Amino acid sequence: MKKCVFYVLTLFALGSCSREEIQTNQVEAEIIQTDPLSARQINEQINETTKTKGRFSWNEASSHFLWSGIIQGNKIASIGFGDSKDDFDRSKSSNSEALQNEILEVIKQYEGNKERVLMASDEYLNQIDVYIEKQETVIALRKLKSIRYFEPADYRYFENENKINGASAKSSSSSSGCGLESTALNASDYTTVSPNAKAPWSFAKHNITSAWNYSTGSGVTIGLIDSGVSFNQSLLSGSFNNGLSSGRTISKNGVYVDSVWPWSSGYDGADDKCGHGTSMASAMAAPRNNQGQPVGVAYNANLISYRAASNVVLDGYHEQEGVKIAFTNLANTTSVKIISMSMGHIFSVGKIEDGVKYAYSKGKLIFCAGGTSTNFTTFVGVIFPAWMSETQAITGVKENTSNQKCDVCHSGSEIDFTYQMERSSGNNIPVLSYYNGQTDYVGGSSVATASTAGIAALVWSKNPSWTREQVLNKMRQSATYYPTKNADYGYGNINVLQAVQ
Repeated sequence: MKKCVFYVLTLFALGSCSREEIQTNQVEAEIIQTDPLSARQINEQINETTKTKGRFSWNEASSHFLWSGIIQGNKIASIGFGDSKDDFDRSKSSNSEALQNEILEVIKQYEGNKERVLMASDEYLNQIDVYIEKQETVIALRKLKSIRYFEPADYRYFENENKINGASAKSSSSSSGCGLESTALNASDYTTVSPNAKAPWSFAKHNITSAWNYSTGSGVTIGLIDSGVSFNQSLLSGSFNNGLSSGRTISKNGVYVDSVWPWSSGYDGADDKCGHGTSMASAMAAPRNNQGQPVGVAYNANLISYRAASNVVLDGYHEQEGVKIAFTNLANTTSVKIISMSMGHIFSVGKIEDGVKYAYSKGKLIFCAGGTSTNFTTFVGVIFPAWMSETQAITGVKENTSNQKCDVCHSGSEIDFTYQMERSSGNNIPVLSYYNGQTDYVGGSSVATASTAGIAALVWSKNPSWTREQVLNKMRQSATYYPTKNADYGYGNINVLQAVQ
């Protein structure tokens, strides 16, 4: 190939070069390091950036750093494209196919004639997953104005952090939010309500049991994105209508591929194999039963659950892909008014961000957990996607407070509401266990989020013609700090009785 000669210190570049040759020379000039960073080096820089700037973004990283993440993540990248930063909806994008083809052509130009370049193209979003090996490809793609974000699609930050810290490759149960244990409830942590259900102690603190005289969540459908809902818990299965809960439905779906290989396919079903999703479903919508078991906040609401991930840490290709699919599917389910997700990441994931924006554009009211610390993320503030403006970020606080976060909960300016979920005894919220006829406790910002989603269902059920913003305004007006948000705890605790009157 003819080489172009540039005299950097002169005003003019001498030589005859085609546009393609000039671009190639620019790409070659930008390559500084030929070897990718190690996973340890990548994680260290992510942590340092998060500590110093408050947030890490692949978009702001160098091309070499991004390429290193792609290489360390099975050589798969996720690309969001469009004519503007808000051009995420494929159905509203006039030239999405042309923009996608432009990206694929650049990849082919630098990667050569590979058997496969495109791994996946989203049906609803301007988002694709592609195979990339060369640093030159990354540099060339970043010069395209049509790219909204460009990220590793399978870089496993938490798995690498566990390895660095000497833990097992898989997240431990304490950091993953999983556990199939059952625990007998302390009698002081609940009150018995008709016909024979256990109302958690927090219900009295938020005036939920009194609010039931006005609304029980009837007619409202909540979408739950989590680890699934147990098939072994009858009150969240065949006995979803039990006691004073009637005329409602529960639907369980699975969009998670249980494989370490990103190119694997085949969903592994809707059943919860972690326990976390079952606890969330219980907190928001368990029936007001006659079996002496815990009841949920909106005990007459409908529930559509999605098993989108194996645990609460959205680490790796299949969990991030599953969550994106769950958001778009729920967005396109017209009966769904509310979406609750008590999972997240310490930095943004473009395809999930697109999924959230897509659901928001369809009028959904979205609640996300503000964050619950693992043993190595105590320096993180409000997590993704709770920090997004399209979501309502929820965190947990201690009993009888609105500005004392639970021992493992996160706080920050992005928080919108709080929920009391930690007692002085250390006990949290009573819920149905994974197994039939058994109980457990669950804490953190997770249960605070699920409970607040249930509160929203009560408000919307009482006012079925309201918009999302009207429901939110009523919740805000019924909370501790209205009309001025607290710097770290949003509007605080919601007086649910006031919210439904």
